[in-house]
Amino acid sequence: MIDLKKLEVWFVTGSQHLYGEETLKQVAEHSKQIAAGINNAPQVPVSVVFKPIVKGTEEITAICKAANNDDNCIGIITWMHTFSPAKMWINGLKVLNKPVLHLHTQFNAEIPWSSIDMDFMNLNQSAHGDREFGFIMSRLRIKRKVVVGHWQEQEVLDQINTWSRAAAGWNDWQGAKFVRFGDNMRFVAVTDGDKVEAELKFGFAVNTHGIGDLVAVIDSITDQQVDDLIAVYEKEYTVVPELQKGGAKYQSLRDAAKIECGMRKFLQDGGYKGYSDTFEDLHGMAQLPGIASQRLMAEGYGFAGEGDWKTAALVRAMKVMGAGLPGGNAFMEDYTYHFDGDNSLVLGSHMLEVDPSIAGTKPTVEIHELGIGGKADPVRLVFNAGAGKALNASIVDMGNRFRMIINEVEAVEPTKDLPKLPVARVLWKPLPDMKTGCAAWIYAGGAHHTAYSQNLSSDLLIDFAKMAGIEYLVIDKDTTLNGIQKEIAWNEAYYGLFK
Repeated sequence: MIDLKKLEVWFVTGSQHLYGEETLKQVAEHSKQIAAGINNAPQVPVSVVFKPIVKGTEEITAICKAANNDDNCIGIITWMHTFSPAKMWINGLKVLNKPVLHLHTQFNAEIPWSSIDMDFMNLNQSAHGDREFGFIMSRLRIKRKVVVGHWQEQEVLDQINTWSRAAAGWNDWQGAKFVRFGDNMRFVAVTDGDKVEAELKFGFAVNTHGIGDLVAVIDSITDQQVDDLIAVYEKEYTVVPELQKGGAKYQSLRDAAKIECGMRKFLQDGGYKGYSDTFEDLHGMAQLPGIASQRLMAEGYGFAGEGDWKTAALVRAMKVMGAGLPGGNAFMEDYTYHFDGDNSLVLGSHMLEVDPSIAGTKPTVEIHELGIGGKADPVRLVFNAGAGKALNASIVDMGNRFRMIINEVEAVEPTKDLPKLPVARVLWKPLPDMKTGCAAWIYAGGAHHTAYSQNLSSDLLIDFAKMAGIEYLVIDKDTTLNGIQKEIAWNEAYYGLFK
């Protein structure tokens, strides 16, 4: 399980020596209370750690370097309780490589009308102290999130939650490893891309292992390991009779379980956070991994089919960002349409591999023919996904930059049974409507593979994209085709000039 509370966000308060020891003690005490309040807020998933207030260039530079070097620190929250001359911050901010949230708040919510005096004014100077700090951040062109409001407001805490989850996903990518079993699906464009540039930009590495390397590990799995995993299948899912012990296809279930055990061992031994495979390269495998990929995703691994390493990495990041929230994040594909005026729908699915973390019904373990791959019929989990607000996200390589496209959708319950469609599936209405949503996605160059989320927001993924320093486009209830085409054109001009 992914435990975000092990990760730290440092609460760093700026001041200066001008105000004297008594004032600085009050600044420190107020900062401790704010940090503790944010840390104890139920919606904030990470640990918020108070750090001693910084009052000069040396202290500021030291705390920024310390944040860089601490593996548990995923970002810093900055706040200027008093005025903190911003030239003191230049050296520290120049070297800081962790995400920053600038909290524009103050200790007290209201002005103490009857008692306010100049001592109070000297102590509580966030209104202009944060403006000084904001200037130097802008002057240095530092990407950050600015949150304004009293630190106890739910809206402020919700925004800190959003940013800290994005920071957790970004942190998880730094030094991460993803493996491709086999290469990209032949002749496919959007799933390919520049893996060198991705490592420079995103911090994760993608490398390929021949399918024989995986098969060797699968072959090392014992019968007892297979028996133990099948017992898990029987406990967590409904196994159809033909796959039960004594059933006509029981050996296929054993083959699928052996593949899952082998893949898990390969990923664990290699320290990988996700993977892709392709039905075009299955040499030595009994069947295409179906239930294996579904269950490994449910454990937190990123996955995408046909060699799509960008989507596999995004699925992993979104699983980290959504850890502890109701609902799930899964590999997805826009498969086919239901055109029916205002009730038009997209049927999302894949050949086999959709994560049961998004299931709205208890999954069934089934076996059915698969017309591609040239292997034995694969075992898979079959279910309908739950209804509700959701989104699809895609990262594509535009040649001179990476672009994230986000489409907010409304998932719905299937209006009719799908008795002959033996895969996991979800139905959704793209926002703002079917024709606009689909056309906008196509204008943006969005992939047919996506990461589908039931628990993340566009705001969270925007924070994530800003941390990564990549372009993003959002398709939501307010999107128009005229508007998004203009945005794409403006972005082309911007990235041509500055990137």
